[in-house]
Amino acid sequence: MINILFSGNVKVFDGALTTMLSILKRTETKEPFKFYIFTMDISRVKPEYTPITEQQTKFLGAIARKYNPENQVVRVDVGPIYEKEFAHCPNENAYCSPYTLLRLFADLIPDMPDKLLYLDIDLLFNKDITLLYNLDISDYEYASARDHYGKFLKNPKYINAGVLLFNMKKCKETNLFGKARELIKTKKMLFADQDAVYRSTTKNLLLPQRFNDQKRCTKNTVIRHFSKRLFWLPYPHTDNIKQWHVSRVHKVFKYYQFDDILYEYIYLKKLFENTLENRAEAKTNTQQVKKENLGV
Repeated sequence: MINILFSGNVKVFDGALTTMLSILKRTETKEPFKFYIFTMDISRVKPEYTPITEQQTKFLGAIARKYNPENQVVRVDVGPIYEKEFAHCPNENAYCSPYTLLRLFADLIPDMPDKLLYLDIDLLFNKDITLLYNLDISDYEYASARDHYGKFLKNPKYINAGVLLFNMKKCKETNLFGKARELIKTKKMLFADQDAVYRSTTKNLLLPQRFNDQKRCTKNTVIRHFSKRLFWLPYPHTDNIKQWHVSRVHKVFKYYQFDDILYEYIYLKKLFENTLENRAEAKTNTQQVKKENLGV
């Protein structure tokens, strides 16, 4: 079993679908996948901070099973843990949303696997996931690549936390997650989750940039991470182009190698939306019939 962890709210559907499709389409292994999605309702902070829905999760699961009947998508509500650990902490309104903190609960969830690949939802696999997942990390807490900007601005070994291959057994031995959670609760940090993991690390395996390339996509790139980046032309500015912004991926990056993934995403997204509309219409019709039968 290849174990993947996503986290986020109702808005991660596009990212989860595209990232999952890229994994399933670029991987040849017959080994099944188990996709965990950590989510929660924290609408007390912002109204849009609601969990990924059961309907979205079931749809993702159905798509995954088309590639292998043994594939699973599991939704995990970590809201109670979040409220206990991080409610009103200094980093609740940090640069990134509170959902980026949810990966720090991986050691608190029962029956999580010993090897777990955490992925941000704004990335696409360009090559087989086993090139990353099958790396030997038995002597490390996790494997990660450097942060494109952080390695210049902060530290040459500063990591990007968007791709983290965890050795959960080693993490529990060193209390990586516990130390990171303590930092989140007590110290305000710019990149809260990323800084907390980096500062709490005892021993990690630094990977070549091709395993988390935040700037370009070459023939050797395994993962293209569509994180926020700096553009110099036509004037210096930052932009946050995600893989589901299909026309901008074509226009700005000139990427066409992901079209099989992105066109299937467009089709499936429309299919999901139409299914929801049909269900809503059917529910409305049923309610109207009931009212008519009751003489309302």
